[in-house]
Amino acid sequence: MSVRKLPAPQPNPETQAFWDGLDAGVLRIKTCVDCQQTHYYPRHICPHCGSADTRWLDSAGTGEIYSLSVMRRGEGAPFAVAYVTLDEGPSVLTNLVAENLDSLAIGQRVRLMPQSSDADHAGDGPALPFFTAIGD
Repeated sequence: MSVRKLPAPQPNPETQAFWDGLDAGVLRIKTCVDCQQTHYYPRHICPHCGSADTRWLDSAGTGEIYSLSVMRRGEGAPFAVAYVTLDEGPSVLTNLVAENLDSLAIGQRVRLMPQSSDADHAGDGPALPFFTAIGD
C-alpha cells in the first residue's frame, strides 16, 4: 500500500489545534455553540450562522465515501481522492489509502488514517487527514 506524499501543511493560530490533533491521531472539527452545526474545514467563524462562538470537537474519525475518483495518470499515480461525509455531518475532501483502489466504493465506511506529509521528501512531516476503508 503506497501512501501519496503531499507538501507539509502551513498551520496558523486558527488551525494549529487541528494539526496538533492529527499528529495525535485525532480529527478535530469545529462546532458552533449558537446554531449547534459542525463544520469543516477548521475556521473561527461558523459558515452556517456567522457566529464567532465556535469550539473544537474531537471527531470519531469515521464516515462514508460520498464521492471518489481514482487518478491513474500524473505524479504520484495511482491515488484516490474523495469526499467523505463524517458521522458528525460535515464532508471532508481527502485522500484514500487502500491496497486495491478499485475496491473503494461510494457508501463504503471509512476511518481516519493520518499519514505523514512529505516534509522535504523524508516522509516525516506533520500528519495529514487520509482515510482508509474500515476493515483494511
